[in-house]
Amino acid sequence: MGLLERLGDELKESMRAGNHARVSVIRLVKSSIKNKEIDKRSPLTEDEILDIIMSGIKQRRESIDQFRKGGREDLVQKETGEIEILQTYLPKPLTQQELENEIRLVIKEVGAMSPQDMGKVMRALMPRVRGRAEGTKVNSVVKEIMESQVH
Repeated sequence: MGLLERLGDELKESMRAGNHARVSVIRLVKSSIKNKEIDKRSPLTEDEILDIIMSGIKQRRESIDQFRKGGREDLVQKETGEIEILQTYLPKPLTQQELENEIRLVIKEVGAMSPQDMGKVMRALMPRVRGRAEGTKVNSVVKEIMESQVH
């Protein structure tokens, strides 16, 4: 079952169960998918749907930072709950070791020799870890590994 079908099924299930938070989050994701399909004028791929979900998580994390600064713990809790719902639609996250192994493999594949080759590594790596590791974390681990190889 694809992500779009799963979202539809879980929306119906959540409506029946009266889970308003989950219904709200799923509706927002489905709305974002629909808008993107209209812009693109064709159905989205699974990877594009994953990108929308990951973008939703990233936006909520940024909101959490702002709400914490504003002392709005109630909104922090709401956003945290929404992140947990969205994360159920992502593939199983990579462990630190799995991520490091994947990075070393890509470094060998693209023939990266120095930190200047980081762009090449990231371009090859990100599609492989999409939905399973956050870009900022991947970036810092790649930088760390590449710098340690030079020294």
